[in-house]
Amino acid sequence: MVQTILWHSSMLGSQNIEISEEVLKAIRNVPRHKFVPQKLVEYAYKDRPLAIGFGQTISQPFIVALMTELLNVNDTSVVLEIGTGSGYQAAILAEMGANVYSVEIIPELAKQASKVLNILYPEIKLRVGDGYFGWKEYAPFDGIIVTAAVDHIPEPLTRQLKAGGKIVIPIGSPYTVQELVVVEKKINGDFILHQILPVRFVPLTGDR
Repeated sequence: MVQTILWHSSMLGSQNIEISEEVLKAIRNVPRHKFVPQKLVEYAYKDRPLAIGFGQTISQPFIVALMTELLNVNDTSVVLEIGTGSGYQAAILAEMGANVYSVEIIPELAKQASKVLNILYPEIKLRVGDGYFGWKEYAPFDGIIVTAAVDHIPEPLTRQLKAGGKIVIPIGSPYTVQELVVVEKKINGDFILHQILPVRFVPLTGDR
C-alpha cells in the first residue's frame, strides 16, 4: 500500500507557542541538574543546550517542553524516545505519566542516563541500540519523539506508530538548521506533516 504524505506549514515563532500548564509543571518538577555533567550544574536551569559528552547535548528546556507539548502525551500514552542522551527528555515524559521506552546508541551515555533514571524514574525502559529501527517488540506507540536530526523520516518508526499517533522529529542535514516536524498518522495509514520551527540538533547516528 502506498502511503500518502501531505505537508502542512505551520511556522511558529517561539513567542506564539503556548506550553500547557501540565508540561510546565513537569519541567519544574524534574531536576535538570541531575542530568548534566557536574562541571555544568551552575548552568542547568538556563534555557540553553549543554554538552553531555560524546558529541551529544541535553536540549534547552524550551525545546524539550515544545516537543513534549507537540506529542500531546497523557498518563495512558505509550511513547518511544529515540536518543536517550542524558535521560532528561525521557524523565519529562515519565513525569507526565507516559509509559516511556527509550533507545540510545552510545553505550556510555545509556549507562550514565540509567544511573539517574533508575533512581528518579525506574519505570522507564531503556536499551542500547540503533534507534533508527525503533523498538518493535513494544510497538505500536501512541507517540515517538526523536531527539536527533535525520534527513528523512525513518520508515521503521512510521510502521511502529499507532493510527492517530504522532512523531515529533527534527528533519534536515546534520550540523545545519533543521525543521522541527510533527508527523501525524491518519486512521487510513496516510501521514500529514506539520512544520513547526527551525531547530539545531546533533545528527542521528547508526545504520540506515
